[in-house]
Amino acid sequence: MKAICVYSGSNSGLHPEYQRNARLLGKILVENKIELIYGGSKVGLMGEISKEVLKNNGKVTGVIPKGLFSGESVHENLTKLIEVKDMHERKKIMADLSDGFIALPGGLGTYEELFEVLSWAQLGIHKKPIGLLNVLNYYNPLMDMLNATCTEGFMDKSSLKIISISDNPLLLVEKMKNYTPPIMKTKWYEFSQN
Repeated sequence: MKAICVYSGSNSGLHPEYQRNARLLGKILVENKIELIYGGSKVGLMGEISKEVLKNNGKVTGVIPKGLFSGESVHENLTKLIEVKDMHERKKIMADLSDGFIALPGGLGTYEELFEVLSWAQLGIHKKPIGLLNVLNYYNPLMDMLNATCTEGFMDKSSLKIISISDNPLLLVEKMKNYTPPIMKTKWYEFSQN
């Protein structure tokens, strides 16, 4: 695993643990010689992880659409900054450059990016590991919702196996390094019942 795309908040959240774990994940990426691919901002959790990777002499590639952030929000000291025309191109390039994905706590943008790569994995478009860094049980409600999605017949339980989850950044990276894509049942529930 040479590069991991990290999705995270452009805000820092209310608890210092979010920032501390973002920095810890950044340090662990460097220790494992894993490049950080991320959204290019120097603020929020995005800024925390990118600054930590750079501080420890790691590589950071930021991908940012033209005009998304004001000039003072863009991280100018990255190893590489790729400017793209829109969010669709941003997500594609980030995915193409990465060997896996980790979602830190974040807002709608983080969820949107996470659900896209989850959906792509479920459809077999990619077989890369996807991790949730579950700081302060942030992702417990999401996992409850996904379990309810299975219980209600909108998704097979095998789809949950594409998610690695841990509240410990080191354990999460280890899980992802040892990830084997699960054998997926059909996405379409009606077909799996015949």
